[in-house]
Amino acid sequence: MTALTLLMILSAYLLGSISSAVVICRLFGLSDPRKEGSGNPGTTNVYRVGGKIPALLTLFFDVLKGMIPVWGSYFLGIEPFFLGLIAVAACLGHIFPLYFHFRGGKAVATALGAMFPVAWQMALLLIVTWLLVFRISRVSSLAALVTVCLAPFYTYWIKPQYTVPVIMISLLILWRHQANILRLSSGEEKAFKRRR
Repeated sequence: MTALTLLMILSAYLLGSISSAVVICRLFGLSDPRKEGSGNPGTTNVYRVGGKIPALLTLFFDVLKGMIPVWGSYFLGIEPFFLGLIAVAACLGHIFPLYFHFRGGKAVATALGAMFPVAWQMALLLIVTWLLVFRISRVSSLAALVTVCLAPFYTYWIKPQYTVPVIMISLLILWRHQANILRLSSGEEKAFKRRR
């Protein structure tokens, strides 16, 4: 592993550590998403706390956190396996943010952003999967769980050299969704109501 690769891994973690949800809620004068709703600083909870615009901005910047370091590393010629580790580092930053007492989100959007530079087809498949499951179930966590479980299979089909890092990211996200999995299994997970 070169010094450049180590630098990009560190940079990805530090960029991932910027909690878009917390920053945007502060800018909009909203409650801290870590203390309201589900307590998760992510797009879904920001939507509950502040509505559509703050939620969309959170999603956009969380995607960028994964996309920027991986895209930059891709153009620097870093090898595929290490690109995967850089993506993992960005997700770890989101989950354990250095600047926010290591209390972060679940890294779904950040992981998606990390996929775009190396395999846009796979990223589109993940988006379609999430949208389809969410449209049927209206449960954001279920859509995320189904999507991350399918991600390694999509990766092996489209860009097999990234399969191991994607498995690592998927396991991280599944681990972060433990509480959601328990609520889903007991039928207590809340669904979004359809708007007229």
